[in-house]
Parts: sequence; C-alpha cells; structure tokens
Amino acid sequence: MMPRNLRSRRAAIAGTALISVAALALTGCGAGGGGTGASGATELTVLVEGGGLAELQPIADLYTEETGTEIKLVELPYDGLYDRIQTELSSGAVSFDIAALDAIWLTAFADGVAPLDDLFTEEVKSDLFPGLVAEAQIDDTYVGMPIFTNSEILYYRTDLFEDPTNMSDFETEFGYPLAPPTTWEQYTDVAKFFTRDTDGDGEIDLYGTDVKGAVETEWLATVSQAGEEQMILDPATGEVTIDSAEHLEALDFYTSLLPYAPAGASQLDWAGSQNLFYQGQLAMMRFWGHAYTQTPEDAAVAGNIGAAPMIGGPGGVAGVPGAWYLSVPTATEKQDEAKDFIAFAFEHNELSIDTSLGLVSRISAFESQKDVAGRENYPAILETLNSPATFARPASPKWQEIVNTVLTPMLQKAVEPGADNAALLEDAKSQIEAIIK
Repeated sequence: MMPRNLRSRRAAIAGTALISVAALALTGCGAGGGGTGASGATELTVLVEGGGLAELQPIADLYTEETGTEIKLVELPYDGLYDRIQTELSSGAVSFDIAALDAIWLTAFADGVAPLDDLFTEEVKSDLFPGLVAEAQIDDTYVGMPIFTNSEILYYRTDLFEDPTNMSDFETEFGYPLAPPTTWEQYTDVAKFFTRDTDGDGEIDLYGTDVKGAVETEWLATVSQAGEEQMILDPATGEVTIDSAEHLEALDFYTSLLPYAPAGASQLDWAGSQNLFYQGQLAMMRFWGHAYTQTPEDAAVAGNIGAAPMIGGPGGVAGVPGAWYLSVPTATEKQDEAKDFIAFAFEHNELSIDTSLGLVSRISAFESQKDVAGRENYPAILETLNSPATFARPASPKWQEIVNTVLTPMLQKAVEPGADNAALLEDAKSQIEAIIK
C-alpha cells in the first residue's frame, strides 16, 4: 500500500507539472536539469551509474507515461559519477535534479542534498530493511531514498552438494549431513572437504572456497558475523574500533580459509572470484546476490548453482548492505518535482525486478518473489538483510579514503603467509585515526 503522504503527492503530480511548465516559461531554465522536455512537460535530469540506469528505466518510463514529465537518465561510470556530483554540489550550480548515490557517499554529500524526511513515514520505514533506514539518515535527517539494495549471499555447486557419494563421504568424515553451510565451522568443513585433486594428476583443481584480498566488503561482513556492532569505527564517538577482539576474530577466520582457496588471494577481486566459480574451480563462493541470474550460459557451472543466505559467526548471519539511494540537490529549483519522482519510484519499486540486476529495496518487493522459480536469490538476500547482525558501513565522509588507503592494503597483507593479524589491525587503527582526526 502507498503511504498517505505519497498518495497525496501523486495526486498533485500532474498539476505540479503544469504549474512548473508555466513557471519555467516565465523564468527560463534556471538551475537544475534543463527546463522543459520536447513534449512540453517538465524534464527532470537524473544522474545514475550503470546499474542504476537499468533499475530506474522502467520506473522512469511509467512516470513519463502517467504524468508527461520527461525523465532524462544520464549514465556515468562509478568514479565519474562521484566526481561530477562532488564538483557540482561544491560549486552550488547543478545540471541535475536527482542523483543516485552509493551508500558510502551519503555522508560526504549530505550537506548538499535536500531533506527527504516527509517521505519517510512509518509505513515506508516498515517496508525497508532496518539497515537502510539507518543508513539513509545523516545527523537526524533523511538524505536519500533507497532505490535498490544488495548483499553478499552464499553460492554453491548443487551438482557437488547433491552427489550421493559426496553426501555419504562428508557425513562419514564430519558427522553431520552435507548441506549449504550456515556457520563459520560448517563453512570451513565444507571448504576443506571439497578442496581436492579431481583428475588424479597430483594438483588440486577444485577448491572449497575463495579468499578475496583485493576487496574489503566480504571481510567487513565477517566482522559483523563476529558480533561487532561498530565495524572499523564508531561515527558517534569517533572511536576507531578496528583493533577490537571481534575484528581480530573475523580476520583470523577470514584468513583461516586460505588452505582451501586458490593461490593469489592478495590480488583476487570480485571479477576474479566470479570467473573462478563460473569455471568450476570453486565449490562455494560468497558473492553479491544479483549475480544469481547473470550466470553465462557457457559457464561450467550453469544450471548447477544454488543460493543460500550468507553464513554466520558468533554474532549470527550477516552481510553488508550494498544500497543505492536517490537524493535531491539543494541547488535544483525542482525540488518538489524531484521528490514526487522519488515517491513514485518507491511506490513502483517492484518494476526493477525484471531488469538486468533484478534488485529492489522494499521488503515487500523481495517477498513477492519468494516462490518464483529462478528467483531463489531473493529469499537468500531477504534473510541476510533482515538479520539483526547485518549492519551498514560506518557513516563517515572519510570512508572511501579509509577503504582505499587502509582496509584493502591491510587485507592484502593479511592473506599473505606469516601475517600477524593483530599487528596489522593495530597499525590500521593508527592510520585511520590519522585520517579522521
């Protein structure tokens, strides 16, 4: 159901569009996205990254059909999108009316975007994952409405897990049935079991898992799984927490999987991991939920991929929300029209289901797919994001710098032989404190 204030905004959209056209005829284009469109209706310019374009296109098309307002989606690469938004918000003169922001950008851009508090009714908040509601709020103000979200989930080879010999051998060795693991201990057992030489040439050619050293997010999920509620730092107090017992426990578990993973972990990123899995070299992979529907037809594992919630540690099942938000720059003269579109996008969030990423933000949209064949990733994402242990990354304007200069380099060192994890975390704490001071 659409919240009352969103319904009232929808009822006024057509009138708002006509008023805006008349006003623009008198005042000219002004700041924001380019005045009127070819149809004579108000035009809104929305800056998006590639994935955001796909998710928003059907919503934009329906909005134009229903209101006459032209929605101009301007696609930019990830880094280019950040740079353009930063430059224009800093200058106070923007060429866009709405921007799609990565979650980790919200704090950095919060001073340049308009409050969206009136859109966050209790009904709206109840249909969003708690982590997204918290992440959207900076200094007690809602600065973005989530358009879609993601999380790592567990991928596994169904042909291996359902093989009768594997099932019998695993239970004999470990004392419980072979199934998609739910805990650290089970994940380790399964990874160990499937690391083997399958062709008898003396070389391991199947690994139980991978270990990604060139990206930080998967380890951050492990930090939450360890029970740490303030990953890396506590924005409220400014305390850097990366040297806590939970962070160390998470790093120790993360690196304990190296014997069951291919060599070269320090350079392994998302794309590399995906390739290893598709080529049949991994029995399991922790990866972003959208990939479930994007397996190439010629992949060695095509037709044999299962999806399950992310694994859990002492703190429970946890992932890291990978959300994108729609925000309105304070410099645009079309704030009301921009908010109308954002309200419409929330209302019609389910239209993003059949796009290339197939990602949504509303709990109800995820739940609508729970029994749909081919959408087995939806229940896995839903359970992971609904877990009490799933926390958003810290709201810090320095977050990207912390990731690039501290977290990723630290993780690359941790996955090398002989690493001292405790010392690495202590050193990382000093570096982060220097960045945020």
